[in-house]
Amino acid sequence: MLKKIYYFYKDGFSNMKLGKSLWLLVLIKLFIIFTLIKLFFPNILKEHFQNDRQRSDFILNQLTQGE
Repeated sequence: MLKKIYYFYKDGFSNMKLGKSLWLLVLIKLFIIFTLIKLFFPNILKEHFQNDRQRSDFILNQLTQGE
């Protein structure tokens, strides 16, 4: 079963022409987006809280508030 799935995707990706270019474009865009986010947006949780427990409590509180 796993072999069939592997060969299905292997044959599909090896035979595509335009798809390879589109996948490359998607990967480049994702890399750029995540790099820009990392560079220009500060890690607010690390700046305001000292440990993971405080960070997780803050996030849980924000997610469970009804407002």
